[in-house]
Amino acid sequence: MTLFIDNKLLAMLVRLWSHLSGKRRRQFVYLLVVTIATSFAEIFTLSATFPFLGILISPSNISLSPLVSRLYGILNIASNHDILLLLTILFGGCAFISGLMRLIQGWLNTRISFAAGADLSVLLYKVNLLQPYAVHVSRNSSVIINAVATKVGVVIAGGIIPALSIIISICMLLSIIIALIVIDPIIAMSAFVGFGFIYVLVIYVTRRRLALNSALISSESDSVVKLLQEGLGGIRDILIDGNQGLYCDLYAKAVYPLRRAEGYNQFISQSPRYAIEALAMIMIASAAYLLSRNNAGITQTIPVLGTLALGAQRMLPSLQQLFMSWSSLNGNSESIRDVLDLLDQQLPNEEGNAEVYEMQFVESISLNNISFCYSGEGGDVINNINLIIKKGEKVGFVGTTGSGKSTLLDIIMGLLSPTKGEIAVDGNIINISNRKSWQRNISHVPQSIYLADTTIVENIAFGVPKHDIDYDRVICSAKNAQIDEVIRKMQKGYQTVIGERGVRLSGGQRQRIGIARALYKGTNILILDEATSALDNKTESAVMKTMDALNKNVTVLIIAHRLSSLKMCDRIVELENGAIKSIGSYETVVLSAQGNK
Repeated sequence: MTLFIDNKLLAMLVRLWSHLSGKRRRQFVYLLVVTIATSFAEIFTLSATFPFLGILISPSNISLSPLVSRLYGILNIASNHDILLLLTILFGGCAFISGLMRLIQGWLNTRISFAAGADLSVLLYKVNLLQPYAVHVSRNSSVIINAVATKVGVVIAGGIIPALSIIISICMLLSIIIALIVIDPIIAMSAFVGFGFIYVLVIYVTRRRLALNSALISSESDSVVKLLQEGLGGIRDILIDGNQGLYCDLYAKAVYPLRRAEGYNQFISQSPRYAIEALAMIMIASAAYLLSRNNAGITQTIPVLGTLALGAQRMLPSLQQLFMSWSSLNGNSESIRDVLDLLDQQLPNEEGNAEVYEMQFVESISLNNISFCYSGEGGDVINNINLIIKKGEKVGFVGTTGSGKSTLLDIIMGLLSPTKGEIAVDGNIINISNRKSWQRNISHVPQSIYLADTTIVENIAFGVPKHDIDYDRVICSAKNAQIDEVIRKMQKGYQTVIGERGVRLSGGQRQRIGIARALYKGTNILILDEATSALDNKTESAVMKTMDALNKNVTVLIIAHRLSSLKMCDRIVELENGAIKSIGSYETVVLSAQGNK
């Protein structure tokens, strides 16, 4: 383990590099080349400072410089004044070129770093969207939102840019030290050792605090996003219960430690600068005193002092940048590691196979000895279910809360993979290679409908690019979902913006738009999970008549909280404790329910 970058941090940077595209890696190599060229320009500028100042103070020194004397003869310059003017122009040109190269280097550094950050953000979003449903239900969405929206920014500002800055600062420091050693090795090395000692001491003292702050920033930033989601998502209940103060207190308990840790890290990164500036002034004054005692006189002392002062002026920002980059890497290491852990998630193999194979549903869906439990916690939610659903059949599912109805439908839809047993469609077992193709046959209406903050037409044709929406099909789907008349009474009709999560609609209207969305897809399997729970009896009856009038090749699977909603079903499956209790017609189930009262 080294003092500056330990093995874990280095391994983290290697992981980060592995997630960059080939294009970005090449750009970083080009940036390194520019950095090296800038370093040489820095060496040349500093090396030219000493003779320039010497000639400026005493023009008679022109004859003592072989290079200048040769230039003097080639150009056939008549006076010292002319050669001094030329040298001034050349020195200014060198300084300008060096500054320009540093500017280009900074522009490339920022541009490439933020482009790489955008790549990582897109990749992180994609990797998480492609994760199986079981992964999504096992973790809080605030972790993903915070990683994509906030922590990727930390990766840029606290990972990529500092890592590049360390490389750039080291190159700059080496070039400055080489140039200063040529002029006066003792003073140059003394300055570097003195400055470096202060930074090493600060690193030794603060590295533990940075590690603790890093862990705190990572956890509390997740808590902040989680509390924002909960507070704004449950605003109706919070307003009714008057719990605003409670949520404000919880938010304060998360955000104050977070900001305190960020502020402490920033102070640590900047604190050595003030001690270093004072030390630099002391060292330059000491060098002036020592050089003044030299018999060479003031004409030899001033060029050395001027060059050392310029070198120190260039060295100190590089040293400070090196330290700030180190503290930034260490202070944000946990947040960077969180992003890398999400990026390292394995992608399902089905993505590439989805476009190749199109599964057709012709005869039946077979559930063979299906069992399921969530991540090995507790017992089986679904226990040894055997069921055959024929194409065109309408099947209802009933049972008490927790009996496994929704989980069973999630398994049928391929959102969850059975712990034991298998699902076969026309004899083809559903697996990771054909799951996407199977899901193209399915439209799903959940109990809680997600609606985007956009127009009604875009919500019904959810996921379809705006220019590809079939408006006639949208209207037809809305009519079948018994929502067309309600939409037409709105001021902007189908172009009405419904607000975040459909906040401007009633619960029944949201559910009917969800049903219209499923009908718009036009698939041959329609699954309704408590989709009519918010509808009044009249509207629910009309929607169920629509379901009954669907094409006879459309298979409908329904979970309903009211038994009367399942009159149109060919069969009703009653679940209890994750197992099938009974299967029968609507009349049979009604009689059984009445007999149990």
